[in-house]
Amino acid sequence: MMKKAALLGVLLTSLMGCSDNEVGDVSLGFFTLKDIKLNDMRDPLIPGITCHIASIEADFSLADPSDSSISCRQIGEITPQMIAKIEKSKDGEVIFKKSKSIFFKSMKVRRIFDSKNQTIMYLSYATKETSGSFKHSLSTVPLWGTKAYGSYTGEE
Repeated sequence: MMKKAALLGVLLTSLMGCSDNEVGDVSLGFFTLKDIKLNDMRDPLIPGITCHIASIEADFSLADPSDSSISCRQIGEITPQMIAKIEKSKDGEVIFKKSKSIFFKSMKVRRIFDSKNQTIMYLSYATKETSGSFKHSLSTVPLWGTKAYGSYTGEE
């Protein structure tokens, strides 16, 4: 019996563990086990962009709520070489994924390049429908004023 309790404690602790990129943790009240976790995420191919993601996490629960919010900003240089490396298709590419449930729900962040408007879009979304909706949030980073502005127009 003690082994089962110890195993359960280890499992729950690993589910609650802080991540390396957690920058904030806001309690939703004394009588709830849900918190708003704030994480930073640097774009792996464009390190001049950082996104901050807010999502609700429920300790001691098998599934976290699907709601999330994302805000991305330029924090450094964005070069034509960086833009040349990113996926240019209309569905972009997943650059971040986090499990939100043992029931195959996850939160993903997808980078999509809008060549017409010279803007990089970051879409945060849940992979499982909740209350008739797939929860999502969008943030954009314009290339205006960077070395990368106009370096790729989609006509090549």
